[in-house]
Amino acid sequence: MPVRRCRTTVSWAPMTHAPDHLTLADIARHLDITFEGDADQPIRGLATLKEATPDQVAFLANRAYLKDLATTQAAAVLLHPEHAKHCPVPRLEIENPYLGYAHLSQLFDPLPARDKPGIHSTAVVAPGVTLGKNVSIQAHAVVEEGVTLGDDVVVGAGSVIGADCIIGERTRLHANVTVCHGVVIGKRAILQSGCVIGGDGFGFAHDGEGWHKIAQLGGVVLGDDVEVGSCSSIDRGALGDTVIGDDVKIDSQVQIAHNVTIGAHSALAGCVGIAGSTKVGKHCMLGGGVGLSGHLTLCDGVQVTGMSLVTNSIHKPGVYSSGTGAMGNTQWRKNAVRFKQLDDIAKRLSRLEKNTGDT
Repeated sequence: MPVRRCRTTVSWAPMTHAPDHLTLADIARHLDITFEGDADQPIRGLATLKEATPDQVAFLANRAYLKDLATTQAAAVLLHPEHAKHCPVPRLEIENPYLGYAHLSQLFDPLPARDKPGIHSTAVVAPGVTLGKNVSIQAHAVVEEGVTLGDDVVVGAGSVIGADCIIGERTRLHANVTVCHGVVIGKRAILQSGCVIGGDGFGFAHDGEGWHKIAQLGGVVLGDDVEVGSCSSIDRGALGDTVIGDDVKIDSQVQIAHNVTIGAHSALAGCVGIAGSTKVGKHCMLGGGVGLSGHLTLCDGVQVTGMSLVTNSIHKPGVYSSGTGAMGNTQWRKNAVRFKQLDDIAKRLSRLEKNTGDT
C-alpha cells in the first residue's frame, strides 16, 4: 500500500481531553508544523527514543540521546532540523523539541477525561457558594461560605477551601489540597496534593521568656497559570498579601514565607526556602535547596544554583552560587580547617604586600 505523504500547517489548539485515536497528521496539526510520512499512521502515546514502539512518537531534545536516534522504532520523532539527517523514521521538525513534547503530552493526559462536573454526595458545600459552569467537587471535599469557583474548576477529593476564597476558571486542586480563608487564585492554576496555600506565616514576638503569636492578617494572591507542587507551603501575609505572579512554577516541598513576592515566569525547584518579605523578580530560577534570607530583593533574571544560600540582595541579572561541590571527607576536613584560617591568612597577606611595597 503506498504511503500517503502529508504536509500540513494548522494553528496550535489544545484539546480538552485525550482522544480515543490520533494520527500522525493530528500530531502535526496540533504542533502547527509540516512533516513527511503516512498521515494516517495511528499514534497511541509518547515514549523515549530507546523505548518507543511503532505507534508512539519520541522526541530528541538533548544531544546526549543522539546515539539512540539511529535505532529508534518510533512512528516519528520530534526533533530540531539540525538532527533530521540522522533520523531513520518520519521527522517532526521543530525549533524547540522539548516545548513541542510539552504540548503533545497534553493530548495523552487521561486526567481531564476523568473529571465529572457536579458535586459528590459526600462533599460539603456551604450555602451561598458561587459555582461556575462544569465545576467538579469530588468526594469529601469541603467548600466554605463565600467562596467563588470559576468555570471548569476541579476540587479534588479531600480538599478544603476556606471562606471567601476566589478561584479562577480551569484551576485544578488535586486531592487533599488546603486553601485557607481569603486566598485569591487566578485562572488555570494547578495545586498538587498536600500543598497548603494561606497558612499562617511564622510571626511571633518574644517577651524575654516566651513567644506571643502575631495574627497573620494578610492573604495570598496567586496569578494565572501558577503551579504549586505537592507538600509546598505558601504562607499568608502578616499585614499585606503574599503575591505569586503569573506563570510561576513551584516544585514540591517549597516553603514561601509571609509577604514574599515572586515575579512572573519564575521557577523554584524542590526544597527552596524563602524567608519573609523577600522579593524575587521576574524570570528568576532558584535551584533545589536554595535558601533566601528575609527582606532581600532579587532583580529580574537571576538564577541561583542548587544548595546556595543568599544573604544579600542581588541587583544584577546573572547566575549566582554559594554551595560547594561534594568531595572526599578527608579533603573536606582539611578544607574546613583552611576556611577557619582564611581571615588570618588574608590579614597576613595584606601586611606582606604592604611591606613588599614599602621596600
